[in-house]
Amino acid sequence: MFLGRSARLIRGLTLAAAAALALAACGDKPSLVGSRPDEINFAILSADAHASSPPLWEPLLADLSDAVGVKVKPFRASDEASIVEAMRSGQVQAGWFLARPALNAVERGGAEVLARTVDPSGEATYRSVLIVRKGRKIGLDDVLKCGRKYSLGVGAAESISGTLAPTTYLFTPRGLEPSRCFKAVRAANHQANLLAVANGAVDVASNNTVGLSFARHENPALADRVEVIWVSPPLPESSILVRKDLDPSLKEKMRQFFITYGAGDGPEADRQREVLRKLAYGGFRPAPDTYLDPAREMAAGEAVAEARKSGDKAKVAAAEARFEKVRAAAAQRRAAEPDI
Repeated sequence: MFLGRSARLIRGLTLAAAAALALAACGDKPSLVGSRPDEINFAILSADAHASSPPLWEPLLADLSDAVGVKVKPFRASDEASIVEAMRSGQVQAGWFLARPALNAVERGGAEVLARTVDPSGEATYRSVLIVRKGRKIGLDDVLKCGRKYSLGVGAAESISGTLAPTTYLFTPRGLEPSRCFKAVRAANHQANLLAVANGAVDVASNNTVGLSFARHENPALADRVEVIWVSPPLPESSILVRKDLDPSLKEKMRQFFITYGAGDGPEADRQREVLRKLAYGGFRPAPDTYLDPAREMAAGEAVAEARKSGDKAKVAAAEARFEKVRAAAAQRRAAEPDI
């Protein structure tokens, strides 16, 4: 999926909104307060998962168009930065976002979370894990001794379950830097890391519960050669976002559409569930305030890691204080509203 470089102006804007867009060309942020566009551009971020494929979304977006009375068009975004910018600039009014760009869009792009996705079993979260080869007798305590004895497989720098979650929830709180703890650190996708651990090429690697579940189904012999030594707190799945300044009645129609899609009985509900099945989803649910807290914690954890690399004691102290503040606030919200 690729994001077009030219903006698509929304037809039917009021004169005030059109004036705001003209100011935006001079650097001011556009405003669509109360607007009801004739078209909604729905952003879909390219990702490894097949659920990111626009053709698979087209039946759902057609149903959304019928439900809200406004044509909804897929808008292809190539990376996290472009999808956030498209939301901020008003090129898109809604979209499917992974947790990390969703947080950026909420904090800097004028967006709000409308609903969260759940998998076919009804789970709205997944977890990062560390795996080792079964029988190697490598425990978490051995890994955390930081003796440069083992090799570590991680994900790409922006991978939530492959890199950010282990950094945020395991290494950073203990003041550990993987590059100093392991004799080697290599980056690969979850499938490659699973194979590397199972074959003894890497001692420890990150993965996630979805990847392990898939491996158990597709290659149980391979999955049986590894074991989990650490599990992260729940991590948020993807979500549906809309611009905050979209017409409130239109937003509510969209919200009701998503949280009721595929529910109930009868041929129509069965057809909708088939659409969801092809997207590898079980449906959509409301998103509580705690939904994006793990992404907030990981962003703060990244800042700590970067500050420590700089060697600037003042930056480290400020980043660590911020990290602890974010963690404490998230823990307090989870205690009051534990289901993210």
